[in-house]
Amino acid sequence: IKEAVTDLLENRDGLVGGICNGFQALVKLGLVPYGEILEMNSEMPTLTYNDIARHQSKLVTTKVVSKLSPWFSKIELGEEFVIPISHGEGKFDLPYEENHYHIPMKYSYSSYPANPNGSDYNVAGICSADGRHLAMMPHLERAIFPWQWGFYPQDRRNDETTPWIDAFINARRWIEKNK
Repeated sequence: IKEAVTDLLENRDGLVGGICNGFQALVKLGLVPYGEILEMNSEMPTLTYNDIARHQSKLVTTKVVSKLSPWFSKIELGEEFVIPISHGEGKFDLPYEENHYHIPMKYSYSSYPANPNGSDYNVAGICSADGRHLAMMPHLERAIFPWQWGFYPQDRRNDETTPWIDAFINARRWIEKNK
């Protein structure tokens, strides 16, 4: 992974998205939140076991809190969306104050079960300083159709896709504009 990501960073100008295990890989490489590959040390963020010490697989509510990342640039700030999670090591442990990080996405509430893993600052996703590298624990790819949501809003029942599809559309548009 390190060689492929290094090639992307040094030879191309693209976006990197890591979901769930991809989140873990990007964090362990240091790419998120620092934007470059670093050797692991005790002052780096890490992912660890959920506070409840078991695997979680359910729908949770999240909200986009920053438009820094191109992935979320066209999604309304503060709007809450349901999204699935499925992990046993999803607790994001951040050694510094919240303002040290670039956090585009949070769980809607601070305590269990809404923050399903006990992540510091309710972080569901984090990005590099330029926003190009996004890592998130919830499964964005599992939430793009209304039938994937257990309780899709009644007033939007005719939607072909959910608002989460916008993250992929935003990424594609960014790449087309910047390649």
